[in-house]
Amino acid sequence: MTDAAIAQPAKAARATAGADPRSEYMRRYPTAFDLRDLARRRMPNFAFEYGDGGAGTDGGIRRNWAAFDAVELMPRYGKVIAPPSAQTKILGKSYAAPIGIAPVGGPGTCFPGAERYLAAAAQAARVPYTLGVLSGITVEQAAEIAPDVLWFQMYRFANNNHKIGLDLVRRAAAAGVQALVLTFDTPARTTRPRESKSGIPHPFRLTMKMRLDAMSSPAWMASLARNGIPRFVSLTPYMGGNLSLEESTAFIRREQGGAFTWDELKLYRDAWKGPLVLKGVLHPADAEMAVKAGIDGILVSNHGGRQIEALPASIDALPAITEAVGGKISIIVDSGVRSGVDAARAVALGAEAGFAGKAFMWSLGALGPDGPAHYINLLTEDVRATLGQTGCNTVAELRAVPVRHPGAYRLADFRERV
Repeated sequence: MTDAAIAQPAKAARATAGADPRSEYMRRYPTAFDLRDLARRRMPNFAFEYGDGGAGTDGGIRRNWAAFDAVELMPRYGKVIAPPSAQTKILGKSYAAPIGIAPVGGPGTCFPGAERYLAAAAQAARVPYTLGVLSGITVEQAAEIAPDVLWFQMYRFANNNHKIGLDLVRRAAAAGVQALVLTFDTPARTTRPRESKSGIPHPFRLTMKMRLDAMSSPAWMASLARNGIPRFVSLTPYMGGNLSLEESTAFIRREQGGAFTWDELKLYRDAWKGPLVLKGVLHPADAEMAVKAGIDGILVSNHGGRQIEALPASIDALPAITEAVGGKISIIVDSGVRSGVDAARAVALGAEAGFAGKAFMWSLGALGPDGPAHYINLLTEDVRATLGQTGCNTVAELRAVPVRHPGAYRLADFRERV
């Protein structure tokens, strides 16, 4: 079965006489929420709930979206004389736009084969793709698909003096990974009621209810037939053999847990010679600690609202972090990015880029293998339009755009507590 056959909307688009499917997608699905609406209809319920839901009652997700929506950019006119380019630099490397694909744990649950489709789309578009360690292809396989744009995210595997974690670092370096991302904000797992109510058990296993649910989604089942049941294959060498999905999940629960300490980060800084990014920073004091630890970049993130819903929106935390470390370290934002306008808002507030995660899962659920490329195109064109409408000829000029940001944290808010 071909990739095009998996994506039924692609089939419908090509049936339109003489239509370019990319143009047809832009007409029919011009926003992330159009993709979300279609994904809800086309994905198995458990897959949609896993990719779309958050902690608690989704308060963190709503806060992320509302905070981005509240950021206003004041335009100037009469300055832009040609369609602006979205090209920019992230961690010192040139990319096509200030956007990227954030790491998502187990994206194959949302759409089997997700990692391959995401990596290929990112490579073609020249934007960063962050492969999560809990993914269905190895870091070596991802590097073959996306050699120029691959980043690699890791959780804490502290047993045996970080034997697994440090070997993953070695493999990432040998594969040519562009940046290593260490997730900092998962000291404990919290409740995600939508996952539980959809029938996803903890620890994870494929239940009969989930199998029956999947039968209602032909596109998801076709991609499952093509790619197989998602397994955490980057960790297979450490499991002592090809374990079942349930056994693999049990292994990960034993070996992975807690958040990196500052002393542990030194181990990874010494082992990894390329750009090192710390994901999950919200407090400016932690950002300052990252600078002292020799970290190259921080990803301002509340884990997409998936860990605890009481945290500040990442975009609201950004201004205080920019005040504390701006210019000393690269800053990226995720959690709540849905559009190129959101990415531009993040840049105007001091970040180098805005990464999306959840919305890429929507793109896969909606359009199958065609989804990530369409969504990257949507984001990039949105960035270019935002540049033109705010009077910017380059992405860098966004930092001079006046911004009104009612929810912003400022460094002064922390001075008595730092």
